[in-house]
Amino acid sequence: MSFTILIVDDEENAREFIGQYLVGKGFEVIGAGTLAEARNHLNRGAGDIVLLDVTLPDGYGPSLLLETAQNPNSPPIILFTAYGDIEMAVDAMKNGAVDFLSKPLQFQRLDQSIKRAGELVRMRREIAHFREQQLQKAKFIVGESQAMRQVLSQAQRAAAASVSVLITGQTGTGKEVLAEYIHSSGPRSNKPFIALNCAAIQSTVLESELFGYEAGAFTGAEKRKIGLLEVADDGILFLDEISSMPVDIQAKLLRVIEEKAFRRVGGTALIKVDVQLIAASNRDLRKMIEEGTFREDLYYRLKVVDLHLPPLRERIADIPDLVGFFIRLNNARQGMNIQGMTGRAMDILTAYSWPGNIRELRNTIERAMLFCDGAELDIEHLPLTW
Repeated sequence: MSFTILIVDDEENAREFIGQYLVGKGFEVIGAGTLAEARNHLNRGAGDIVLLDVTLPDGYGPSLLLETAQNPNSPPIILFTAYGDIEMAVDAMKNGAVDFLSKPLQFQRLDQSIKRAGELVRMRREIAHFREQQLQKAKFIVGESQAMRQVLSQAQRAAAASVSVLITGQTGTGKEVLAEYIHSSGPRSNKPFIALNCAAIQSTVLESELFGYEAGAFTGAEKRKIGLLEVADDGILFLDEISSMPVDIQAKLLRVIEEKAFRRVGGTALIKVDVQLIAASNRDLRKMIEEGTFREDLYYRLKVVDLHLPPLRERIADIPDLVGFFIRLNNARQGMNIQGMTGRAMDILTAYSWPGNIRELRNTIERAMLFCDGAELDIEHLPLTW
């Protein structure tokens, strides 16, 4: 596991000497000559571990320990000084330092301290990853609306059976999140989940992205490229905005579904794959079939299970639970401690029409938390343009 180490020392030669040693050990290194520079780096999230000198031109190094003590995501700090004593070391450890080293540094002791700090960073990352997974699984287990309960029930059955799924709904209703929920709920949860936005890829490139190509297949194809269908083998391939897929590629995708095999562009070998396809669209595919821009046979092969996500304005009863979820999510990600939202602010949210659906609600809560210094979100934290 890779770590970035922030070295805070006003002696440039010392920073470079220690930095060169750590780079040789495989770490990324950032240097700072003052407390102010160190704060700037930490505020940007740079630095997994901090090596901090006690005496700096603009202050007392250990003061950084007190400043970061309330942040659960603050990096572990290792103090070092040429003027240390036992009392200073004890105080530093009480205030949260991982270790206290004396100058000149002994690299063996430094290695031991960094190993200890690295284990702490690794543990925090694993906890954060676990929490993120739990939150991911819970993203659609919120709300009281019957429509969403039905969607979740059907999604769970589709996940268990590994059948093709078509998700429809307006932009921002959470189609990709639902696809991820299906992935995390089924037997393919430990296999790849590959997402491709068909609208974001040029039609001339989309075929190569999906199927890959052999070296020499066309000008510029200098070596073999593995396509996303192959990458997603045994897992799930999520095709967002499938309505943007050209008709000729639709025909090739249909063949993949029917034969569970394909050929790379410019290749002759048949490549077998076991991929669960989940497609999503915010357009009316049946109307596109009538217009001749979407294949009817592909439509029915994709919609073995058809899941429709209603717009947020049709599930107002779910807003309080969604707000609570987004508050918990941002608390975990940003190290915040917002407890909830006032009743009058919630009344405003439930009266709003939400043209941007859940994505707009998520962004609204994230913005409100950014400007909240208290325990609850209130009216003044909401956008003034409503």
